[in-house]
Amino acid sequence: MLSYLARRLALLVPLLIGISLISFVVIHCAPGKPTDVQDQLNQKVSLQVRERLEKLYGLDKPLGEQYLQWLVRLCKLDFGVSFSDSRPVTQKIVERIPITLTINLLSLFLILLFAVPIGVWSAVREGSRFDQCMTVFVFIGFAMPTFWLALLLMKFFGVTLHWLPVSGIRSLGFDYYSLWGKILDYARHLLLPVLISAFTGLAGLTRYMRTNMVHVLQQDYIRTARAKGLSLQRIYFHHALKNALLPVITVLGLSIPGLISGSVISESIFAIPGMGKLFYDAVMARDYPVIMGVLVIGAWLTLLGNLAADIAYSFADPRIRIASRKEP
Repeated sequence: MLSYLARRLALLVPLLIGISLISFVVIHCAPGKPTDVQDQLNQKVSLQVRERLEKLYGLDKPLGEQYLQWLVRLCKLDFGVSFSDSRPVTQKIVERIPITLTINLLSLFLILLFAVPIGVWSAVREGSRFDQCMTVFVFIGFAMPTFWLALLLMKFFGVTLHWLPVSGIRSLGFDYYSLWGKILDYARHLLLPVLISAFTGLAGLTRYMRTNMVHVLQQDYIRTARAKGLSLQRIYFHHALKNALLPVITVLGLSIPGLISGSVISESIFAIPGMGKLFYDAVMARDYPVIMGVLVIGAWLTLLGNLAADIAYSFADPRIRIASRKEP
């Protein structure tokens, strides 16, 4: 297992370099430049000013040289300086991470809390009224656009009923609240974004769980366990559930980057200063250093998520653990 982990970790570096190279080329080939933003704000900007801005940003150099300079800074864990406000990219990312982590961890907790039992129960009672209702729920979750659902809930709970705020993460008088008042204010602001993020993820994970659980319950070893007279609870949760969790582990491994990159749509709609909003604003402003910083973090977390999923496989399925031991 240790040799396997060492090989996988060694492969992460060239993969990350390849992903960063492709991302760097794509964003620089996209229409528009950072200097176009200054041009739109001031139509009197001369050609000489544009050239000085490009030289200031280092955009006058060949693309390969720009990438090498960026890669050298990356080796020092330096993502450069933002074009929009001249602040270090690392500082801007560190400021946004706690908010995005809070929202996505809470939504992931709700997804796991409900998706696994609903998927198992739907598989156990395949074809029942409950299973049919959950199937309809899953199809609605897949088909419903996130922004449309967010706008509906904002109008109903925020505008019509005035129960919940519709933007930001805290109220204007937040500094004057007590400790419990601040916690309640944060909770009221985060309730809608968390529920919307959890709703879309819950539909997909419930379907994955149900489909694989149905497949596992049809295996020969499950029939053997039933023939031995084992209780249904032991069959479902000790023998079947561990193998049914394999595709769920894959989905969770791929969801790790979302814990940091966040949801661009929900954070933009609710005006939440998270990583998703930061990335969206950077794309609109052609802020290359911020875009590359968020993309590299997302790529790194994606690779680590795949590695974590492979490790989790060995705990969920003993056959994978035995196979890893036999590797030369």
